[in-house]
Amino acid sequence: MRTKQETLQAVIDCGIVAVVRGESAEPVMKAIAAVVKGGVTIIEVTFTVPGALEIIRQLAKALPDNVVLGAGTVLDPQTAKNAIEAGAQFIVSPSLNLDVIRTAIDAGKAVMPGALTPTEVVTAWQAGADLVKIFPITSMGPGYLKDLHGPLPKVQFIPTGGIDLSNAADYIKAGAAALGVGSSLIDKKLVAAGDWAALTDRAKKFTEIVKEARAK
Repeated sequence: MRTKQETLQAVIDCGIVAVVRGESAEPVMKAIAAVVKGGVTIIEVTFTVPGALEIIRQLAKALPDNVVLGAGTVLDPQTAKNAIEAGAQFIVSPSLNLDVIRTAIDAGKAVMPGALTPTEVVTAWQAGADLVKIFPITSMGPGYLKDLHGPLPKVQFIPTGGIDLSNAADYIKAGAAALGVGSSLIDKKLVAAGDWAALTDRAKKFTEIVKEARAK
């Protein structure tokens, strides 16, 4: 079992958290296998997925050691506790819930609560957040992240929402420690078509973009 610090380092090293949503377990599992093959080894199964808890439980047993599994859309401490017991190594929320943060901390797991305003960011950080998920970043853009990063250089940000191949590099350059990527990586049409090779290719492109952006 990883330590909390090892989990965080793996997230930052990869730079991409695949946000997985779906309608049923089988295609979700196949989509995860496809992106892992492409080098995205940080997987967030959201609780919007039917049977998410059981999927997390199955994945925790089946995924290779280099893959870090987390739970997303965690809205309350009981869900956080259930996810951790099922095998989640990190907890992600779309909003700021101090009880969720505390639950993850007490369990020794990494936690990434959602925030948008500077006040929410600082509140999350002071409460013990390991990374702060800036959500939704879609309409704000990389400039907003850069503005936050200026006065808050010690906060590690993971912007999420609307990040795709065209803007991923801009978010890394703006100060993101990692990126939360959903539909532009786990594309619903590709999943429906069973085009796992295309998902693997997208994962490769995202990881390459992160590496190149960090090198500049």
